[in-house]
Amino acid sequence: MLKVYTDAATNTEKSGGGILIISEKQTQLAFSMTETNNHQAEFAVILRALHYLIDQGLNDQTILLHSDSKTAIKILDQGQTKNKLFQPYLSEFNELAPQFPLLVLQWIPESKNKGADNLARQGLRKKL
Repeated sequence: MLKVYTDAATNTEKSGGGILIISEKQTQLAFSMTETNNHQAEFAVILRALHYLIDQGLNDQTILLHSDSKTAIKILDQGQTKNKLFQPYLSEFNELAPQFPLLVLQWIPESKNKGADNLARQGLRKKL
């Protein structure tokens, strides 16, 4: 089982993303993103984490993905949204999720997501 923590940091112009993957070893990813809306950035980070896991061949095991975005977790868990801005993210998630034997999404409070938050802030600084 892999534990994956994701977060986004957004200002009015840019966003940064952070992904922390914990298994036998720890992987930290910090990157800049083009999204300027925090909700969209949170979705984008989750999708980037899933793509990374697939690209690294890590999608053959149970994934416990944590995010402090209630909006993203709720929409991805329920599999529906009326918000047109979020629909492309949901569609992409629905294409990626079946590539994992078990993908569990879990909301966590910001205080439990400091590792991914620090990485997201590093990603934001890369963009500035």
